[in-house]
Amino acid sequence: MGSFALLAFCLWLFPELPGRVIIEGAMLCLICPTATAAAVVTGKLGGSAANLTTYTILINLFTALAVPVCVPMVHPHPDFSFTNSFGLILSKVFPLLFCPFLAALFVRYSIPPFHRIVLRCKDLAFYLWAVALAIAIGVTARSIVHSDVSIAYQVEIAAISLVCCALHFWLGKRIGAHYRDDISAGQALGQKNTVFAIWMGYTFMTPVTSIAGGFYSIWHNLYNSYQLYRKRKEEAED
Repeated sequence: MGSFALLAFCLWLFPELPGRVIIEGAMLCLICPTATAAAVVTGKLGGSAANLTTYTILINLFTALAVPVCVPMVHPHPDFSFTNSFGLILSKVFPLLFCPFLAALFVRYSIPPFHRIVLRCKDLAFYLWAVALAIAIGVTARSIVHSDVSIAYQVEIAAISLVCCALHFWLGKRIGAHYRDDISAGQALGQKNTVFAIWMGYTFMTPVTSIAGGFYSIWHNLYNSYQLYRKRKEEAED
């Protein structure tokens, strides 16, 4: 959040700063909240899915508060007051976070037999994540294909999103190591809700910056695939 606010302040002070689109792309990658599917990958890697779920809810709500405060410094718009922006973001966050949570509570306490059946399906959440991942990749490909940005700009945006992705995973694991939960912390900071980032780019920033979220999706999913491969290899060797 601090780095996002600092970049927003820089663009506010220097609106004609060269590479403005690149900076806005970095801002999107930095403020984008944790993906709801991060708990699934965390559980597969041996981390604490419960801790990650709590963090995901909190960081998404925090993002809904932080974006309306900082974005007007970069892109002032009369139609986007704090209340309107907060409500707009919350309308995107609520269905992804609270509806599944409320549905799970409803099934657990109202339909116990069905709840027990779901619990017996050990890898159900993983396969649902795979479906969500396919949809996210489709959204990512569409945002990149339909972009009219030059190849040079796309390469620069791809590079800055890669730097942000690597920094998030590294920083998360370093912080988590102090609490003996580097897996959960790494996923909490590194695995982002990139579809939400693409939407924020179209809605609040220069539309071209939305492809930063698309490229970030590629990087964090490549790293997650590597982590899952390494975890399976370690289990096979034991």
